[in-house]
Amino acid sequence: MSDPSTRVRLPGDMERLRCAGCGNLTRFDVTRTRRTREFWHVALSGDARVEDDSLLGQDVESISCRWCGRSDAIEIVARADADMSADPTTSADPTTEQA
Repeated sequence: MSDPSTRVRLPGDMERLRCAGCGNLTRFDVTRTRRTREFWHVALSGDARVEDDSLLGQDVESISCRWCGRSDAIEIVARADADMSADPTTSADPTTEQA
């Protein structure tokens, strides 16, 4: 049985993921299992389309950093506390400008 204190979770509305290893704030690989209920509309031709779905539950199995690959350094921080300057995806070359 796994220890609940080490349970992987997704951030809430006022939180975000951060890799303590490299500072990444934007790119993560998330593996999760979802249980949903869906309303399917099946046309007379047999083509099915999901018109409504509800999330009944989900289990987050792992989260790893897309940049450095670490899963042991992922932390959840308050959005306001995230150091944006450390994120490798936001570091732009100041000598280049976008038109």
